[in-house]
Amino acid sequence: MNIVVLDGFAANPGDLSWKPLEELGQCTIYDRTAPDQVLARAEGAEAILTNKTVITAQHMQALPCLKYIGVLATGYNVVDIEAARNRGIIVTNIPAYSTASVAQMVFAHLLNITQHVAHYADNNRHGRWSASKDFCYWDTPLVELAGKRIGIVGLGNTGMATARIALAFGMEVVAFTSKQPDQLPQGIRPCTMDELFATSDVVSLHCPLTDATLHLVNDTRLSTMKPTAILINTGRGPLVNEQDLANALKQGTIRAAGLDVLAQEPPQADNPLLALDNCFITPHIAWATAEARTRLLDIAIDNLRHYLAGTPVNNVAR
Repeated sequence: MNIVVLDGFAANPGDLSWKPLEELGQCTIYDRTAPDQVLARAEGAEAILTNKTVITAQHMQALPCLKYIGVLATGYNVVDIEAARNRGIIVTNIPAYSTASVAQMVFAHLLNITQHVAHYADNNRHGRWSASKDFCYWDTPLVELAGKRIGIVGLGNTGMATARIALAFGMEVVAFTSKQPDQLPQGIRPCTMDELFATSDVVSLHCPLTDATLHLVNDTRLSTMKPTAILINTGRGPLVNEQDLANALKQGTIRAAGLDVLAQEPPQADNPLLALDNCFITPHIAWATAEARTRLLDIAIDNLRHYLAGTPVNNVAR
């Protein structure tokens, strides 16, 4: 089997092993592939693995040997699924590999905003505590999470994991979810989207990106939130209208935002959120712990093994 990995660097920049994949056939691994390089690099491939490199209907038509596309992520919008289905090409994804890591990032952002750990650590590197007249000092609000309300938009795997951590912190948890009340664990109360945004001290986004959720967070929604509220987005960048959020943060409509995703990645240098002191942005790394990436590669290779055995799993092009 001829296997081509089009953009393997993000999942495996060198700290993991491709050997189990290489044992399945002739394997060529590229760190990155530009759109105009796809056809040349994938020529003759029966199996392609891709993370963010887009595979179009035109690509599939020009690659007659192609029978399998493995997406190295949970989301598979980089592949024209209808075209793959029409051509009988199996497309697999990697479900739920990063659940714990993403939920952990939610609280990394939330604790950074409420406790300002990076701020104080930086000050102390420059001698501020050493020069203090008192045994301690603080110049920011310090916020206890116990008793605060967190509103979770979407109770899939990561939303539910986030809810469980919030409960462990003693937070009140409400959620906008399609699940019925009797399907929810004790301590999670369903509510409307309007109530969630208007009453929550923290709003965390975990819903899929659809036509209905595009710019879910906008001027109108932000204007209903508490001025002390915190927005966390580890889901999809376009869930948030970034200019509207920048305006809200500048005007004090909400206290702060913690974002691991943006609408364009990497962002333009003039993105209005990048320069704001009350907006904390990480470069889409919630999924990227060594543990999560190990699971990702293990599942990706297992997906391919199942395909070769004639028993495909995680097929999103059925």
